[in-house]
Amino acid sequence: MGSAGPQASASGPPGSPVRAQLGALRGFLEAGLIGGSAMVERLLIGLLTGGHLLVEGAPGLAKTRAVKLLALGLNAPFARIQCTPDLMPADLTGTSAWRQDRGVFEFVAGPIFHSLVLVDEINRAPPKVQSALLEAMAEQQVTAAGITHALPSPFMVVATQNPIEHEGTFPLPEAQLDRFLIHVEVKLPDAQTERRILDLVEREMAGDAPAAAMPIGPAEIADAKAAAMQVYLSTAVKDYIVRLVTAARRDDIAPDIRQKIEHPASPRGTLALAMASKARAYLAGRDHVIPQDVAELAADTLAHRTILTWRALADGDTPRGVIGDLLDRVRPV
Repeated sequence: MGSAGPQASASGPPGSPVRAQLGALRGFLEAGLIGGSAMVERLLIGLLTGGHLLVEGAPGLAKTRAVKLLALGLNAPFARIQCTPDLMPADLTGTSAWRQDRGVFEFVAGPIFHSLVLVDEINRAPPKVQSALLEAMAEQQVTAAGITHALPSPFMVVATQNPIEHEGTFPLPEAQLDRFLIHVEVKLPDAQTERRILDLVEREMAGDAPAAAMPIGPAEIADAKAAAMQVYLSTAVKDYIVRLVTAARRDDIAPDIRQKIEHPASPRGTLALAMASKARAYLAGRDHVIPQDVAELAADTLAHRTILTWRALADGDTPRGVIGDLLDRVRPV
């Protein structure tokens, strides 16, 4: 997971209570996630855009902890779904129950009807469950027994998966991956960071855990989302985003890179990169997007939407590496 880079405080200009609350939330999350500033930034970007996150990393890298800390900082319902191969769609969405006293069927909502939903080890869920989750993520609604039920607002799914264990798993189809705004890869920490993690856990075991600030409620989140989407995206930056995404589809810009790609990102990748860049600029206290925002988020928004050829994979290429090569070829101006 790359570094978020130097940036201004999320509190932004004085007199903005929502910015101040977001700044406090960011500080709380970073205090509880040593070395996880980029992860914190991506979680807040998801919150500001209404997008969903896929977090991938080996066990023990605080993926679940990150989402639980975010839940502590939000005044919104939170649910955790632990995926297993025997999970059923109704375990996720809910089901109709017979109410004998009234002689009617009544829909009992499942855990997906929460504002923040942690789907742990999503690739252990069978395809039918993944399909039910896809409708919820894409349409913000659930259909059960022929009746459509709206999901709450805000609504955000953070799913985790373990890349080193594949027995009993069901790889996510491309259509499901495309519904995630951001795909975060969590790497092992260095020795200095790991020592700080050890100190943090020791303090928490002694009862000295970081305290959450005043939780942010749905109304404040809605205000922040609206403000983030008003961040200015100049013509030059728009052109940079489009050139970067479409370069993977063209043979004249980087033919050696193009031949490694079986299926490049669709226009949804362009929209995801633009929205995420606006949210990152807002968190940095700016009213405009700069090329650094785009470059920082390009891999996290485009790599999981980019499918390489079998030959490229056999040669050891990765989607993130290919996006990195495109960033080197496609310049902001």
